[in-house]
Parts: sequence; C-alpha cells; structure tokens
Amino acid sequence: MKKSLRKHIRRPIRLARYVVYKETLIDFKDHMWTFIGSFLGIGLIGLFASHNFLEMDAVFLIGSFGASSVLIYGLVNSPLAQPRNLIGGHLVSAFTGVTIQYILPGELWLASAMAVSLSIVFMQITKTLHPPGGATALIANIGSEKIKSLGYLYVLSPVLTGALILLFAAIVVNRFAAHRSYPKNPYWYKFWKKRYRRRVDY
Repeated sequence: MKKSLRKHIRRPIRLARYVVYKETLIDFKDHMWTFIGSFLGIGLIGLFASHNFLEMDAVFLIGSFGASSVLIYGLVNSPLAQPRNLIGGHLVSAFTGVTIQYILPGELWLASAMAVSLSIVFMQITKTLHPPGGATALIANIGSEKIKSLGYLYVLSPVLTGALILLFAAIVVNRFAAHRSYPKNPYWYKFWKKRYRRRVDY
C-alpha cells in the first residue's frame, strides 16, 4: 500500500521537475542567435521598404512577419518553420485572403472568418501549414485601404518579398550557429550540407 502510494506521489513530482526544468532552461547562446536573426530579418524588410517603397513602408511590415520570426528564428527545428511552410503558407494565405476580400467586400466579419478558415484548410491540403499565414489572410481583409487597394499585388509584395527576406536572414544567421541546422527539411538540409563540405574541401 505504501509502495503504490509512493509511486503515485513520485510520478507527478518527476513529471513536474522535468516540465519546470525544460520550461525554465536558459540558453543564452540560443537567445542571442534568435535575437540576431529576428532583428536582421525584420530590419532588412523595413530597410528595403524605406528605400524602395516610401509610400508603402507601413504596408510592407505586416504583422504576420513578426509571428513568422518567432518560428524561423526561435523554433528552427519545427516543421512549421521550414522554407516550404514559410513561403508556401504565406502565399496560399495571402491569395486566399485577397480572393475572399473581392468576393465579400462589404461583410467584414464573414470575410475575416472565411479568409482565415479557408487559408488554414488550403495550407493543410498543400502541406504548407504556417500559423502566421492565418494572420496574412486576415490582414488582406481587415488591413488599411492601402493594403486592400493592392489587390493581388499584396501576394507578391509585401508578402512574397518579405517572406523571402525572412528566409534569407534565417539561412544566413542559422548557418553561423554551430548548434543549429536550418532548413531542417531533408532535401534542403542535404543541399546546404553538400555546399558547406565543398567549401571546406577547397
């Protein structure tokens, strides 16, 4: 009786220790690379916009890029942070959001719900699930008149251009971090590994 009681008590204690340890683990090196990556990615988008799209600078830095930064710089091993998901997820969602905005221009609540819901389903179908994509679809409907006036150009700029800048920064920064490997997708990872080996050999 006492043994079974001890087992019942010890099990949650061990679990609690594991959870608390994992959740409060501080890796300053990892935090540093996360900061550098996100700062570089968002900074480059803002810089690019300010020099090339003076009238569109507020449009270019859409909120979903901040959410993408959390994944591709903070959770590099996540399947949702990989290039296919980052680029594909934003593109699918942006296209869906703009299409719904054209179909339901006067019904904001319905358009918003449809854009987000359909974008999630389409990302699942195309295997490009990227949570910030939902925000990209939503922004196409609730964004400013500047964003709405872009129409399908919204898909190319700011969405595609911004996502490519974020990806470029992620590949460069994570390449310098010895304990990180990004992209994690087998094809991409092998491709970058081969290129790195060739450089070392030469």
